[in-house]
Amino acid sequence: MASHIVGYPRMGPKRELKFALESFWDGKSTAEDLQKVSTDLRASIWKQMADAGIKYIPSNTFSHYDQVLDTTAMLGAVPDRYSWTGGEITLSTYFSMARGNATVPAMEMTKWFDTNYHFIVPELGPDTKFAYSSHKAINEYKEAKALGVDTVPVLVGPVSYLLLSKPAKGVEKSFSPLSLLSSILPVYKEVIAELKAAGASWIQFDEPTLVKDLESHQLAAFSAAYSELESTLSGLNVLVETYFADVPAESYKTLTSLSCVTAYGFDLERGTKTLDLVKSGFPAGKYLFAGVVDGRNIWADDLAASLGTLQSLEAIVGKDKLVVSTSCSLMHTAVDLVNETKLDDEIKSWLAFAAQKVVEVNALAKALAGQKDEAYFAANAAALSSRRSSRG
Repeated sequence: MASHIVGYPRMGPKRELKFALESFWDGKSTAEDLQKVSTDLRASIWKQMADAGIKYIPSNTFSHYDQVLDTTAMLGAVPDRYSWTGGEITLSTYFSMARGNATVPAMEMTKWFDTNYHFIVPELGPDTKFAYSSHKAINEYKEAKALGVDTVPVLVGPVSYLLLSKPAKGVEKSFSPLSLLSSILPVYKEVIAELKAAGASWIQFDEPTLVKDLESHQLAAFSAAYSELESTLSGLNVLVETYFADVPAESYKTLTSLSCVTAYGFDLERGTKTLDLVKSGFPAGKYLFAGVVDGRNIWADDLAASLGTLQSLEAIVGKDKLVVSTSCSLMHTAVDLVNETKLDDEIKSWLAFAAQKVVEVNALAKALAGQKDEAYFAANAAALSSRRSSRG
């Protein structure tokens, strides 16, 4: 039975990236120093997941600032005010977009759905030119592969990217960034082709806007986008990941009818209605990446309840097509309990940060495969009972 993690915290167990970024921004360290910290963090994250037994390990979920800004860099969609002249996006241009500089302001930042995370909003217009300008996804895939870890490269999906964008300054407010879909897909094709050539067998597109109440033309954009990408994606297993809420019935219908998509990822913590949709009809031969471990809280999972949910899904999608996953990226929780040395042991047993949630995911996958760690499950049940009784 397979396991998967949607994404992982970037800051490091001891906030290594935060300190490295601040040092770089203050001019106290070099770009090379920052990249060294980043490289070491990525390596430790991949190794941790591999050691825990995770099968589908994500890459390109690390970021120096924000994954939507990383996508803007990939597409070369740099607003004119940053005087970018083309070529590979430098850290200077990247951080100018994120934070502004002495002469121009930063791009707008807004909440990532209903989380406390904020993303940099792309500014687009009818004259925006796109070109493959950041090779971060392929570089990180190769970096992991060189360490012996074959990862699933993660990209913000093309439709969600455009739906999360806004008209640039000076562009009519009525302008729809979605009209640029045919302009950004050639860049996505280049990225996909490079990943495939480098040996990737899976690719993950995060399309969280599928949980919104979308209009028919917006849903049609998903069909158009993945139809256009189909020939480039040929030979790859394609996962479309959603999170944070239920997927409405019409969106579910659109998503599950995309012929080039191999697998669907759903948040089954905040998506109880999605669970009902899956139970009422799931496409034969496709994978379900079941997000049963909550990526947005600090509490230990109810492993017995999750296992029950997974077993009911197994009967619908098939044993070999069910993958245990997190409800969303683990970047929305703390990194590792190991650093909480002053916590009471009983309270500590109630908690699970990102590192512990990785272990929970794999324990569930093993239990489904008939290798249940009875002691681990018993300790989890005792911790849940202790927490419940503490509430009075």
